[in-house]
Amino acid sequence: MGASGGFPIDLVLFGMIAAFLVLRLRSILGRRQGFERPAERVADRPGEVRPAPRLADAPVIEAVAERPVPSRPLPDPAGPVGQALTRMQGADRNFQAGRFLDGAEAAFRIIVAAFAAGDRAALRPLLSDDTFHAFETAIGARETAGETQRTDIRDIHAATIEAADLRGTVASITVRFVSDQVNLTTGSDGAVVTGTDAVTEITDIWTFERNLAVSDPTWRLVAARSA
Repeated sequence: MGASGGFPIDLVLFGMIAAFLVLRLRSILGRRQGFERPAERVADRPGEVRPAPRLADAPVIEAVAERPVPSRPLPDPAGPVGQALTRMQGADRNFQAGRFLDGAEAAFRIIVAAFAAGDRAALRPLLSDDTFHAFETAIGARETAGETQRTDIRDIHAATIEAADLRGTVASITVRFVSDQVNLTTGSDGAVVTGTDAVTEITDIWTFERNLAVSDPTWRLVAARSA
């Protein structure tokens, strides 16, 4: 989501106070990248509100050895990021970077939609405690103001691994998402508060984290910022 209707611009969420998070509510997931595309026809009807994702739909970013890994550009195995991914696979034989990216993209879609819908139940299992608190604070502020947010991800052009680290058994992977989005926030009277129907290209950088030593295979969002 862009500057028109999203989360705080830098969600590095350790020690941030709620007031600061609310003030930065509309700029977390990315800035406009210098241009807007005109509104275009899509399968959704204009003004149609998408149903909030169900908790059962929340993706678990995990590797299942039987499924083939789709072709995706991955870091050079000889580089520092590639070496960190190799160590993760050594710690968890089911881990595969390509499959992780599949799950990360699915999580990106669900988290963005759930935040816009104010669906705390869908957000809770996909976020760290600090991240969830920040999102919940922002959603509460929007509800108090009587505002409604509409965010549609029209397309995701790229999802690439930017960084990876393994400290002990705790793995973290940073992913760059480039997507086309429509963001629009309206007040209780239906008037547009922020945003536009124009399609905007957004670049988001999210960091997911997981303890590879535990049985829970879910990677949780711990930080997000715009590029």
